[in-house]
Amino acid sequence: MSGARRSPDQAGTGGRNEARVKKQGRSLAALGYTKPQTYEELRAVLSSGTVHFPKRLRQVAIFLWQHPSDVALGTIAQVAEQAGVQPSTLVRFAQIFGYAGFSDFQGLFKDHVKGSWPEGRARDGQDRAATEPNADLHFLNGMVGASQASLGRIDNSFDIASFERMVDLLAAADLIYVIGSKRAFPVTTYLSLTLSQQGVRNVLVDNVGSTALDQISCIGKRDAVLAVSFSPYNSITPDLVAVAYERKARIVAITDSTFSPLVKFSDTWLEVVESDFAGFRSLAASLAVGMALVHGVVARRTAADGHD
Repeated sequence: MSGARRSPDQAGTGGRNEARVKKQGRSLAALGYTKPQTYEELRAVLSSGTVHFPKRLRQVAIFLWQHPSDVALGTIAQVAEQAGVQPSTLVRFAQIFGYAGFSDFQGLFKDHVKGSWPEGRARDGQDRAATEPNADLHFLNGMVGASQASLGRIDNSFDIASFERMVDLLAAADLIYVIGSKRAFPVTTYLSLTLSQQGVRNVLVDNVGSTALDQISCIGKRDAVLAVSFSPYNSITPDLVAVAYERKARIVAITDSTFSPLVKFSDTWLEVVESDFAGFRSLAASLAVGMALVHGVVARRTAADGHD
């Protein structure tokens, strides 16, 4: 799932609806929502921007969005532990969408993951790694499986229209600001380096000496931002992107769910969900998408120069 820019002020109606749900204990179905019958329908509701959850339910929504196979194959206790919430929170989330309990709601995810080879391959890789007597090889096998799952997920659900839009916006910019921190920083560092090697002017916002706001102080409407951010979204990146948004710069983002704070500021964005092993997440898919963006930008600019 990816898409175009949503207004930061869009929360109004959805926020009032969700407050009503929380206060009166009514389901979204009672507020006029159709009970989702498939995982895709559930994602459509979650990505609509009209439903805004309190903190714990939002935490559940992000986990369900990113890890459908874990939800499909785990017990309620296992899913709750992985999501960092109580089992009762999962039940409450399911009831909001018109389901009697978590077991019924889980059926959406079970149907979705049937035949989904990337998810199955990751789980098979973990099973194989668990039987490997060498601990280092165990971890390596697990990370390889997570990387394969991440890359396979792109192959299954890549939004080419949003990707092409991102390339167009970046190629047309006078200067590209590349923003990402914490786990996203290795991705943005490599993208900035590759852009520079290809002769594309860019600024890596690295926040050295807490100077990030100064580094973007000259950004304007002829510039563009390439931002990368992953859950739990507790970095400085959204604040920097908000400044760029206020100054009318074009913004494109690589992020991992519709709940990312970057979505509301972005002209367009791509969803890249990385699988993990033993608490360590892959970056394979993010780097692959980023390199494809760089290649596309260079190709667009070369073509434009050829027509001049």
